[in-house]
Amino acid sequence: MEIVSAAYIKSSAEYTQCPKADRPEFAFIGRSNVGKSSLINMLCHKKALAKTSAAPGKTQLINHFEIVSGMRDKAGKMIKSPWYLVDLPGYGYAKVSQKQRKSWSMMIERYILKRENLVSLFVLIDSRHEPQKIDLEFISQLGEWGIPFALVFTKADKNKPGATVRNVNAFLDALKESWEELPPHFVTSAIDQLGRDEVLGYIQTLNGEVQG
Repeated sequence: MEIVSAAYIKSSAEYTQCPKADRPEFAFIGRSNVGKSSLINMLCHKKALAKTSAAPGKTQLINHFEIVSGMRDKAGKMIKSPWYLVDLPGYGYAKVSQKQRKSWSMMIERYILKRENLVSLFVLIDSRHEPQKIDLEFISQLGEWGIPFALVFTKADKNKPGATVRNVNAFLDALKESWEELPPHFVTSAIDQLGRDEVLGYIQTLNGEVQG
């Protein structure tokens, strides 16, 4: 898969304000400081697509990006496919009020449950840490809701390789305690471009199934 173009479309305070659900949609979510904006920029090969501090208000909203990807057929012709990439606010807001946490949580919940064209949710996990309760609880909730998702372990460049492997395996082992089948998972680094082809290849496969 090649990313032909990637552009910011809009930010929404509710799923009802999101762009028309007329194409496949893939959403990214994780705790604060998990490296979500850097991952999105790396996937799209566009350094400033998802901003981290220039527009801090947008981190509280549902951010839509229009992506056009392409695959070349046997004759070398580019077959283009449009889809949405969505940057969701994080979960577990330690530095805001209880009222604000509840408001954001409800916004995220309504989006996840009611956005009809959402194909898969990518849950970002910081590979520098051992399994965190808040991540496991969020994933458990997705299971109860029946939401398709994949795990993306971020910041692999910040660890020694052995530490990344240990933390990823520890997280998967924790999931095995309550999951019969593990979700797809990817190890990534926005600095080293690690995992980019794998994540995009997975999106391509899901797009093919949806449009199919």
